[in-house]
Amino acid sequence: MRALVTGGAGYIGSHICVELLHAGMQVVVVDSLATSTEDSLHHIRGITGKSLGFIQADVRDRYALEEIFSQGSFDAVVHCAGLKSVDASVSSPLDDYQNTVTGTLTLCQAMAAAEVKTLVFTASAAAYGEPASVPVREDARLQAANPCGRAKGFVEDVLRDLHASDPSWRIGLMRCFNATGAHPSGCIGEDARESATSLLSVMGQVALGKLPSLSVFGNDYPTPDGTGVRDYIHVVDLARGHLAALRRLQDSPGVLTCNLGTGRGYSVLEMVAAFEAASGKPVPYEIAARRPGDIATCYADPTLAREELGWQAEHGIQEMVADAWRWQSANPNGYD
Repeated sequence: MRALVTGGAGYIGSHICVELLHAGMQVVVVDSLATSTEDSLHHIRGITGKSLGFIQADVRDRYALEEIFSQGSFDAVVHCAGLKSVDASVSSPLDDYQNTVTGTLTLCQAMAAAEVKTLVFTASAAAYGEPASVPVREDARLQAANPCGRAKGFVEDVLRDLHASDPSWRIGLMRCFNATGAHPSGCIGEDARESATSLLSVMGQVALGKLPSLSVFGNDYPTPDGTGVRDYIHVVDLARGHLAALRRLQDSPGVLTCNLGTGRGYSVLEMVAAFEAASGKPVPYEIAARRPGDIATCYADPTLAREELGWQAEHGIQEMVADAWRWQSANPNGYD
């Protein structure tokens, strides 16, 4: 199989590329490098010992995409290009909608013209917003609390409508929970430049002495310790979930929606304690006001992914924080 990975130089995308290459697929990355770096692609080649194509382009550029599809015979697309910061989506919602929605529309138009109709989309658990109950199932109501989640949810609607208009499309909607960790090799991970608001990234910066303390946004949520609870999942497990979806779609057309999560929630303070244990470094923190768009608790019911994809998360919290620290301590300035 020959796959095009949009956003493949980014955090989740780079780990997806590693898993696809390990599975024997041919991979070409298209990435604007607006929030990522080509350096990650060199490390992907080093980890896998395999070649990896790269084209610098923006998925919103229809002409560039048409040229890419005209020159490459692709069987499928894994679409993980886009912005990921909730804070940025609240302060600059138009940027988020432009990147997520317009980029996906343009990509799908180019795919349809090239008769490439297998797509795995990196959707987001942010589309659920504050769920009525946890663990949250795929049939829960989508009621995103921020523009980032709303944009991802809207794209899901677009892709379902696309399949309804043409049932030959094979579409996987992978609702990713909170990606964390890094590749066990320590060669790829979250670039400090693109993930300054990520919890583990900030904790790493604090542990390295680059920041004085961690800001914990809210300690008055209805949770055991008052801080927000999320389903943190190792990025390698997320990547393997995308691979499993690609394999599943080869067997049957349709739209498949699956949670990619562990089924367990951890609070911010639990993550702080786990990180301190793994790193041996203190992570001082200060309580700050709640952020707009944040919610109290969200974690997955991953049953459907296990049944439909034969996939389940394999890494626990200790591996997540240990792998994150291995990457951060060896690369304090990210890929710089």
